Amino acid sequence: MHDQFDQLEPEAMLREITELEGRIGELRQAAGLPEPDLRATLDAALVELELALAALRAMGTEHGAEQGGSAAAENERRVLRTVFQDAPVPLFLLDRSSSVRRANRQAASLLGVSAGYVSGKQFASFCDLATRAAVRSQLAAVVRTGRRRRVQVRFLGRERGIDAVVTLARVWIRGEPDPMVVVAAGAAGPPQGANPPQGGEGATRARPAGEAGKREPQQRAAGARPAGSAPRPEPARAVPRTAVPRRPDADGPGARRATAGTDDARAERAAPVPQVPGVPAGDDETVATLVHRMDVLATACELLLDEPVFNETVAVRRCARLLAAELADWAFVDLTGPGGPALPGAGGATAADAVPMLRRQVAMGPDDERSVEAARMLEELEPVQGTLPHTVFLTRQSTVRPHVDDLELLGVCPDGQPVCAKIGATSVLSVPIEDGERCLGTITLTASGDYGPFDLVDLGVVQRLGRYLALVIRASRLYRRRAEVADTLQAGLLPKTLPEIPGASVAARYLTATHGAAEVGGDFYDVFRTEDGWGLILGDVCGKGEDAAAVTATARHCARLAARWKPTPGDVLGVVNEALLDEDRFVTAVMAGLTMETERALVSLGVAGHPPAIVVRADGVIRSASRGGVPLGLFEDFEPGLDGVELAVGDTLVLYSDGVLEGCNLQRQEFGMERLLETLAAHAKDKPEGMLAAVERALLEFCDGDLRDDVSMLALRVEPPSLN
Repeated sequence: MHDQFDQLEPEAMLREITELEGRIGELRQAAGLPEPDLRATLDAALVELELALAALRAMGTEHGAEQGGSAAAENERRVLRTVFQDAPVPLFLLDRSSSVRRANRQAASLLGVSAGYVSGKQFASFCDLATRAAVRSQLAAVVRTGRRRRVQVRFLGRERGIDAVVTLARVWIRGEPDPMVVVAAGAAGPPQGANPPQGGEGATRARPAGEAGKREPQQRAAGARPAGSAPRPEPARAVPRTAVPRRPDADGPGARRATAGTDDARAERAAPVPQVPGVPAGDDETVATLVHRMDVLATACELLLDEPVFNETVAVRRCARLLAAELADWAFVDLTGPGGPALPGAGGATAADAVPMLRRQVAMGPDDERSVEAARMLEELEPVQGTLPHTVFLTRQSTVRPHVDDLELLGVCPDGQPVCAKIGATSVLSVPIEDGERCLGTITLTASGDYGPFDLVDLGVVQRLGRYLALVIRASRLYRRRAEVADTLQAGLLPKTLPEIPGASVAARYLTATHGAAEVGGDFYDVFRTEDGWGLILGDVCGKGEDAAAVTATARHCARLAARWKPTPGDVLGVVNEALLDEDRFVTAVMAGLTMETERALVSLGVAGHPPAIVVRADGVIRSASRGGVPLGLFEDFEPGLDGVELAVGDTLVLYSDGVLEGCNLQRQEFGMERLLETLAAHAKDKPEGMLAAVERALLEFCDGDLRDDVSMLALRVEPPSLN
C-alpha cells in the first residue's frame, strides 16, 4: 500500500487526501440513514483508515517512479477486449472517479436500462443510499492498492432493489493516465438476519386515509381496478405492496410499477388482463402499467372534483396523498400565493415578472414514526434557490432524475443532512403546477428505488395531474375572492351594530349558505327608531346575486324611511310594496313596531308572506304570532297580515327567515318549526344572544354544516327596570 502512494506526485497526493475526506463524510451520512448497512459501512471505514495510514507514511517522500508492470496491464486490456461485451455476467468499466465508461449488455439488463444510459454516470448512483458510501470507499481502495475486493450492494433495479455481490478489480489500459476498475456483479441473497429495506418487496407503504367521497385505493397486481368496485372510506393504515415486473425498455428506465396486495399478488398476476389497442397481445406487464396510470389519473379527477365547493387545501393534500400511495414514497407540493407570477407571454407578462415565492404546503411520506417526524420538519423547509423544485418553478420545465447522485438536490435539512439522504430518495421527478396563465408551484416526488426509478411515463402522468391541480387551485382562489367580495357587499346591506333600546336587549345572527357562498344573499334585518318608538324588520329577497342585493337595499332603506311618518308596521310595508312593484323580484318580510313602557313592551306586527314571529315567555311557554299577507312587490292592492302581542319582563320576540325552517339533514328532512320551538323553549332563560346561538348550533348540527339557504335571526327581550 505504501508503494502505491509512492507513485503519486504531490498534487495527486493532495487530491487523494481531499477525496478521502469526502468519502469519510459520505460514510458518516450512510451511518445516519433510516436503515443503514452498518457492516458494509464499517468495512469501508477500515479501508479508509488503511489508506489514510499509507498516505501519512508517504508524505514528504520523493515520488515519480513510472508505473511498472506494463506487460501485465496490456495483458489485462486484451482480456477485457475479448471478454467484456459477451461475458455471461454483468460488467462495468469505471474510470478513476468511479464514472461508468462502459457497461456490457448483461449489466444494462440487470439495471433495466440501456448501456448508453449508464455511461457517464456515477456507478454509485445505481446503488441504494445505504451502500453508496461503502462502494465509493472500496472503489478508491482498489484503485490505490490494486487488491481485488468483494462488496455486497443493492442495485436500484428497474422494478425493485436487487441484492448483488460485486467484485472490484483494477486494470491499466494503454493511453489512460490513471488506473480503471472492472466491476463484475453476481446475484446474492440478503444477509442473514437482515431486515427488509424500507419500501422494498414485502415492506409496507402508507395507504391514504379514507375521506368523504374518496375512493379507496385498490390493491393492484396487474394495475387494474376491479369492475364495479365501490368507493368506501377506510382508516389510514399500512398496506403491503409488491412490484409488477415488466419487459425491459431499450431506451432507459422502464415504466413504473403497478402494485398489489401481498396476499393477492400471485392470484391476480395469473388473471387475464384486458387488451389495450396498439399493445401486442400477451404483453400483460405493459397493459398493467397503462391501466394503473389511467386509474391513478381517474382517481385524481374524482378526488379533486368531489368537493361541491373547491377547496385548495383539501385538493393539495388529496393529490399528495394519492401520489405518495400510488407512484412514490414521498410527495411534496410547493405553491405561491394567490398573486403568483404569470407565465412569460401570458397577458403581457415577461420573465422578469416571475418572482419566486414558493412556500411548502405539504410533505407526505410513509406513516412510520420516523417518517412522520421527518414530514413535520420537511413541511417547514422552504424550496430555496438551486433546489430542483425551485428550478422547475422558474423554468416551467418538468424534470426527472431516474438516478440521483447529488443528495442535496432537494435541499439540506436544518441538521445539515441532505433531504435525499434523510428520506432515502434515489429517484426524483418534479413538475410545474400551471393553469395556462400562471405557474402556481411544483409537485415533487421521490422514490427509494425499491420499485424502480421514475421514467418519462411517470413524468407524463404527474404533469397531467399538475395541470388538474392547477385548475382546481385557480377555481378555488377565484371562488374565494368572489366570496370575499360577496361578504363585503353583504355586510353593507346589514347594520354594523344594533342600537341600544332602553328597557330591552337585542341580538341578531346571519349565516351564509354553504352553496352559492360566492354570491350576495337576499336576507336582511334592521333595527331603527320610529315615530312612536322602535321598529324591527327582517326580510328575505327571492334569489341571490347583485340584482337581489339591489332589491335588498331598496327594501331595507325604504322601510327605515317610511317608519318616520307611517304609524304602523302594516302601513310601512305598504310603502315598501309600492317601491318594489317595478322590480323583478319579490320580498317576504315581517316587521314589529315597539312601544316601550315600564316593565312591558307593546308590539304590533305586520307580515308579508313571511314565517310568523315567535314569542318566548320567561317561563318557557311559546306563542307563534299570526302569519298572513302576500309578499312585497307582487300586487298593487297589498294587504299585510296583522297581529299584536304584549311582552313582559323576560319575554323574548324572535324574528327569523325561512332558511332556519328549511335546513335539511342527509335524509332530506327539514329542521322545521317544531325543532325551532323546542330549541327556543330550552333556552328561554338565556339572553337573546345566547338564545340565537343555541338555535345556530342546533341547526348546523342537524344539517352537518351544510346550509342550503341563508339564515337570519333577530331577537328582542324585555329587561327588568334598571336601578339607575
